[in-house]
Amino acid sequence: MAQRPVEHARQWEDTVLTEISTKAPDPLDIALGAAVRIRRRSLGISQEALADQCHVSFQQIQKYENGANRISFSRLVQIARALQCRVVDLMDVLDAPDRQGSGDFDILTRMRTPGALELLSSYERLSPETRASLVHLIRTLAAEADAAHASAAA
Repeated sequence: MAQRPVEHARQWEDTVLTEISTKAPDPLDIALGAAVRIRRRSLGISQEALADQCHVSFQQIQKYENGANRISFSRLVQIARALQCRVVDLMDVLDAPDRQGSGDFDILTRMRTPGALELLSSYERLSPETRASLVHLIRTLAAEADAAHASAAA
């Protein structure tokens, strides 16, 4: 028996909605959002203040910064103006001919890690000797964590 058009449309809609809702954010959207977040935080602007200037909710700014929602070009222009920079300044990292080799793209992705910006800001205030000691400590802790994960997986 042939499927009725309404049933077919509902099945198609269910399939499309499921695919959209389970799809992970594109790495480019994540990197652009990270660039917005880094610029905003470097200026000391809150998500609420940026949202007010762009006429959106602060939750929308959160979604842009996390890459959960794509930023339209017109919204990107608003954001750039609010952040006192050019659109191209926010997009520079995305313009690398070979994204695989783009260190900036990798840095922006890593800067999404909770606490990364605060850690970097504090790190900048340390003396060179203290920085070296801290890097050594973190490398030691990371090596121990890698060893623990490896033994747990075995």
